[in-house]
Amino acid sequence: MKQIWIALALLFVAVSCGKSSDTADVKEETTQERTDTLDMESDSVDAVTSATAVANASSFNGVIMLPPEKHATVTLMMDGTIQDIHLFPGEYVKKGEVIATLKNPDFIRLQQEYLDASAQVEYLEKEYARQQNLTSHEAASQKKLQQSKAEYLSMKARLDASVSQLEILGISPSGLQKEGMHTYLEIKAPISGYVTNMQVNVGKYFNVGEPICDVIDKSALMLQLTAYEKDLDKLKVGDTFDFHVNGMGGTTFKATLLSIDQMVDNTNRSIKIYATINHPDGNFRPGMYVSARKSEKSE
Repeated sequence: MKQIWIALALLFVAVSCGKSSDTADVKEETTQERTDTLDMESDSVDAVTSATAVANASSFNGVIMLPPEKHATVTLMMDGTIQDIHLFPGEYVKKGEVIATLKNPDFIRLQQEYLDASAQVEYLEKEYARQQNLTSHEAASQKKLQQSKAEYLSMKARLDASVSQLEILGISPSGLQKEGMHTYLEIKAPISGYVTNMQVNVGKYFNVGEPICDVIDKSALMLQLTAYEKDLDKLKVGDTFDFHVNGMGGTTFKATLLSIDQMVDNTNRSIKIYATINHPDGNFRPGMYVSARKSEKSE
């Protein structure tokens, strides 16, 4: 009988140990799941804006951009057909350098009108002065004086209009009188920089205002970063950022916060912030993706 009680006691102990082991395993799995969940939440990123969604986060994603004054779109002030192309996309061009030439008979007529008006104004101005002199000595009538004045002022107005049109096209009227008429209109770079988005080929016709290429100056590149409105109290103009550029390894670059946009996106509550790059790299390109974090001294 004593042996039976001993056997039952051993069986009870074995069952109790098995239950304790199972309970410990369950607790360990539950703890691991909670840890994994927290890790996933801490790494969450907004799928639309790429901005971090963690409270008190100080990291931001965005792109390299150009200031508006460093990006020029070359458009035509006169329609016509492309005659020659002097540059390839990606090449550097200086301000005033010829990118292409345009062919249009109206360009030649405009120059002719200017030269004709210039010659007529010179003649009519002298005639008007002569009539004034004659009238002062009562050798001519007031009618002839008034007619001479009207003809002179009318032609001068035509000359001024021709001068304005030529200057808009980038033609110097004084140079035109010395050098003669130009056969083709030269399309010149408005700023110094790199030619991009080139849409031209020889013989292609363009309308007035149609763009043919862009010129970008990379000397003052900036960052456009995305943040959430909850980050605004942690941001101020002058803050410094450390950022990395996709495709350029682990190199760290510096930027300084320049401005904070005044509009918040109603969909995802994001806001744009802009920072100047302290020392731009020659390999930077507008549109490159960057990830940035506030420098420790800015925290």
